Amino acid sequence: MDAATIVGLLADEARLKVVAALALGARTLEEVADSSGLPLKDVALAARRLARAGLVDRDGHALALHTERFGAAARAAAEAAPAPEPLSDDRAEAAVLAAFVRDGRLVSIPAQLSKRVVVLQHLVRVFEPGVRYPEREVNALLAVWHPDVAALRRYLVDEGLLTREAGVYWRSGGYVDV
Repeated sequence: MDAATIVGLLADEARLKVVAALALGARTLEEVADSSGLPLKDVALAARRLARAGLVDRDGHALALHTERFGAAARAAAEAAPAPEPLSDDRAEAAVLAAFVRDGRLVSIPAQLSKRVVVLQHLVRVFEPGVRYPEREVNALLAVWHPDVAALRRYLVDEGLLTREAGVYWRSGGYVDV
């Protein structure tokens, strides 16, 4: 069973509640109905559909969830997914960025200076050269990346990638794509 099929099955609220109740320890139709708040008829219909799909074993009123199938589907989906595009043409930079940037967000600010500089040089590209940004706008642009905007602002200024004067910032360093 693939991940898309599982997601489709769980898109129905009743089936989702049945799976949740089974995952939390319910073992019969009655126990699922009690813990989920669903009518017994709805539990039976959802359990039958889940059993046909192979996620649940049903023997009379007894139910058993095949939790291992969720993990197997997730692993198969991860293996089938295309590799993410590298964030840099330089292999060393790409490795650093892959470690700290996930889904367009900075998962943590590197403590090691050399890695932090790589991340900051990537991050500063959101600022257009020649444009002046008030601090509020700088914060909004940086918040998309990481919640600690004050630290990112300070690091960008300290590394000479942004310059600040009277609460206004502008890009003063880093590579510019042409």
